[in-house]
Amino acid sequence: MSELAAAPLSLYVHLPWCVRKCPYCDFNSHVHLGALPEAEYVAALLADLEADLPLAAGRRVESVFLGGGTPSLFAPETLATLLRGLQARVELAPDAELTLEANPGTIEHGRFVGYSQAGVNRVSLGAQSFGARQLAALGRIHAAADTARAVAELAAASLGNFNLDLMYALPEQSLADALADVEAALALAPRHLSHYQLTLEPGTPFHARPPALPDEDLAFEMQLATHTRLRSAGFAQYEVSAWARRGAECRHNLNYWRFGDYLGLGAGAHGKISDPIAGTILRTAKMSQPREYLARAARGAPLGSTAPVPVEQRPFEFMLNALRLTAGFGAADFEARTGLPLATVAAPLERLARRGLLAAAADGAWWRPTELGLRFLNDLQLAFLPALRRAK
Repeated sequence: MSELAAAPLSLYVHLPWCVRKCPYCDFNSHVHLGALPEAEYVAALLADLEADLPLAAGRRVESVFLGGGTPSLFAPETLATLLRGLQARVELAPDAELTLEANPGTIEHGRFVGYSQAGVNRVSLGAQSFGARQLAALGRIHAAADTARAVAELAAASLGNFNLDLMYALPEQSLADALADVEAALALAPRHLSHYQLTLEPGTPFHARPPALPDEDLAFEMQLATHTRLRSAGFAQYEVSAWARRGAECRHNLNYWRFGDYLGLGAGAHGKISDPIAGTILRTAKMSQPREYLARAARGAPLGSTAPVPVEQRPFEFMLNALRLTAGFGAADFEARTGLPLATVAAPLERLARRGLLAAAADGAWWRPTELGLRFLNDLQLAFLPALRRAK
């Protein structure tokens, strides 16, 4: 067995409340009427972090991601208290990336100035579309004009490092509509775009009552056309659904995709921590219901569970992430992150290369998905499932 190495460490903080639950969303988000329990939830998050500190003692945090839900429902003063509390308990890298997810429909004048003063230096705006019909079909609470206003607020706060979330293959969307969305997004000059196809996730209203979506051929035509336009605008695809200008790749998400470590705080948050001394990789999961999470935090009870990742499962978990990257992964990275020799996965790597789904460097030290492999990413990833689970 190779030696497991300590991976870069990130911190994910989940703020689970939304104004409205979108019909396509399968994230742990909850509609909350009335005033949010902001102070109570921050206290719970900091107690959560203190309980998890032994898992990452002495390690420096390279990025923080405030996700949801809709974190921008929380007041800047509340998030400032949270970030001060985090910095009092862990060491943040001097150049740490601090991302805040925001819904364009929840941004009040001046809020981004407050978030910037609190320490946020990157924002991810959930635009999803700029078409009124599509936004209504998706159940979004904002209009295209709200996204433009939010971007203007970002500029006023000197937060030029921002992402726009954009979906395609939406209900009743045409190829022209999909291209128009990309043009509208480019006009706002983001440094990063998350551009992904709408999928019908189990457990969502859209899965139970599917809307009329473009067929597979039209969806693929949208993908090709929009990707061509993004490349012509100077964006590079570095992950299956992520595009960025040079130097603007999301460092937090890159850590996930490189099978790095992260602590997960908040209702429904998940984490992954490597222990090179013990030779273990642990997964953590926090209880998903905010009310129960808050109640347990208030009485000092455990907020979640911890379980080891079985050795035979590590190659699949690594590939589930690393094969999303257009650049692929190095053999040394696989061995350091899993504690296993590359020979463990030599057979599926070679088989996938023969099928044209993977390409390898001449010395076998680097592997990346081909364009065909990215199209059939699920098949690519499933090839690394342990045989028994794959059979099931």
